[in-house]
Amino acid sequence: MAFQPVLPVTGYVGWRFLERTLEKQQTAFAESQPIARATDYFREKIGNVRTVDDLVNDRHLLSVALGAFGLDDDINSQFFIRKILADGTTADDALANRLADKRYLDFSRTFGFGGDGAPRTGLVAFPDEIVSRFEARQFERAVGEQNNDLRLALNVASGVSDIVESTSSQNAQWFSMMGNAPLRNVFQTALGLPSGLASIDLDQQLGIFKERSKSIFGTESVGDFTDPDQQEKLVRLFLIRSEAAAISVSSGASTALTLLQSASSRFAR
Repeated sequence: MAFQPVLPVTGYVGWRFLERTLEKQQTAFAESQPIARATDYFREKIGNVRTVDDLVNDRHLLSVALGAFGLDDDINSQFFIRKILADGTTADDALANRLADKRYLDFSRTFGFGGDGAPRTGLVAFPDEIVSRFEARQFERAVGEQNNDLRLALNVASGVSDIVESTSSQNAQWFSMMGNAPLRNVFQTALGLPSGLASIDLDQQLGIFKERSKSIFGTESVGDFTDPDQQEKLVRLFLIRSEAAAISVSSGASTALTLLQSASSRFAR
């Protein structure tokens, strides 16, 4: 049985507890039997993978590969994943380049299929690279089974870092953030933006995100959120706003229930 993260409280207080205990909890999680078994197998076998089919046809390898990018739910979408990997990322019309969710782009680029050269699976450092990401994402997933807000908060550091490392243009970084569902949730909530924002023109969304970020955090650059202090401010505001919204919904539901019960009792008399 996998180690279950210890989360005694929720919200920002829960986040601070998780931060203080994170290293020990992640170590215990990585050493738990299901995770260790999966990562040991990946380290042993991934070096023999030379083609997309070698990876996709081995469910154990594919599980770790997808899990490293938070794409666990695609484990049964083999045709789709085969296309993502085989297309690679160099051509403008490659499937990964056309999807709004940029985790697929990161996934395809990291494995390096679809190009003229050999995939990255044969590199000496590759197993450790993927295993490290897999352990982090699976720990986040385990946290999310108890509290999804804390899972989203854990994803911020790696999510922002991946965007900044792979994209140089400031606007392109914002677009990448908007295309990363977990990260967008954090930014959108922290900035107090409505969920319906996604339905308007992308360039308009970009302007709104940058303007609100400048107003609240004093920066229009996604790259500035690699700074630990800015990151902490982002996470704190996300968790505070998210918890406040949950309390509001709960209070509204409670009030509605009270009114219904009161009305029912009057009709019954």
